Amino acid sequence: MAKLNWTVDKAHSEVGFSVKHMMISRAKGTFDNFDARIKADVEDLTDAEIEVTIDVASINTRNSDRDNHLRSEDFFDAESHPNITFIATDIKKSGGNNYKVNGDLTLKGTTKPATLDVTFEGESKDPMSGDLVAGFSGSTSINRKEFGLTWNASLETGGVLVGEDVKIQFELELHKAE
Repeated sequence: MAKLNWTVDKAHSEVGFSVKHMMISRAKGTFDNFDARIKADVEDLTDAEIEVTIDVASINTRNSDRDNHLRSEDFFDAESHPNITFIATDIKKSGGNNYKVNGDLTLKGTTKPATLDVTFEGESKDPMSGDLVAGFSGSTSINRKEFGLTWNASLETGGVLVGEDVKIQFELELHKAE
């Protein structure tokens, strides 16, 4: 198949994260607004063009006080840095439908290399619209302190309120663009 342009079906896609909370559990959330520019042969991503933009202000942890704190200068500083971006720079097949997607992740004004583990879940035809659709899932982990997200609080019992390592997961349903 040739390289095609793809758009994100936001109703069937999600970008989420989890981070250790109080050293005993994981706080989870999503970013409700995100988009991607993808030009790819979905059956062979090795020469795909991928750019993802996430709206920081759309963070949703199901707790408005925590969401507002995460938008503040203590964490994302959404007013000064409204977007998180990922731009793929190199993609290697790692077996079957799995890929290592290397790229530049920019968060809070800091750009660092990141590697996403991505799985091509398959393609189909949408029975409602007739559109060609493709599914992808993936994940990565980052150290939030490397991106300037250093706020924390010590716990009375030892340890800290927020862990350093953040797991990022995504599920994308893409539609072939006209």
